[in-house]
Amino acid sequence: MNRQKPQYVTIKGTKDGLTLHLDDTCSYHDLVTELEEKLSVNQTNEADGPLVAVHLKIGNRYLTPEQEEEIRTLIRTKKNLVVESIDSNVITKEEALVWKRKTEIVSVSKIIRSGQILHVQGDLLLIGDVNPGGTVIAGGNIFILGALRGIAHAGYYGDKEAVIVASVMKPMQLRISDIMNRAPDYKTEERNEMECAYINDNNQIVVDRLQLLTHLRPHLTRLERRL
Repeated sequence: MNRQKPQYVTIKGTKDGLTLHLDDTCSYHDLVTELEEKLSVNQTNEADGPLVAVHLKIGNRYLTPEQEEEIRTLIRTKKNLVVESIDSNVITKEEALVWKRKTEIVSVSKIIRSGQILHVQGDLLLIGDVNPGGTVIAGGNIFILGALRGIAHAGYYGDKEAVIVASVMKPMQLRISDIMNRAPDYKTEERNEMECAYINDNNQIVVDRLQLLTHLRPHLTRLERRL
């Protein structure tokens, strides 16, 4: 009884071009061999036709730069085909470290004085004050266990879901992503409770009670309880 040869390459046509699902358990040599065979069978003879975008799904396979270029070249030699994207579940150590820096909570215990700038890539938990003229910047959220009397910029890389939380909210300036709010005059007295700043549905920064975070940003509830 003859066993059916396993299929290492599956080609599907979509409105965006061709999607190639490449098996991530076979050897690289077997994968390239079958890819060559299937692309040759499906090769079009319309040399002057429009380019067809090819999207590669490689699952848990890691391709070295040389292997990636070999596959791109192989597909490029077929008429009208061009690789537009390669989707992989695998990331390099360097990419993992960048992701870790952007998502981790950086805890700092100090006072940010006038002229000083504290910048982190992920979330910032500052145990201390931000004095007038001091600046704190974070790629994610900013949590200040102290007084914010200087400048705070959360969502520095474009995250409009970021928030700014402080025990005493008396900032010179608030920024979330590309939205800025200068020294607010929403109150004259300091409240004896933590407050949070966020971007509302009107694309404006507003400041309200910390308890609102439970509804505004449910994923921050655990950290809110710690604060």
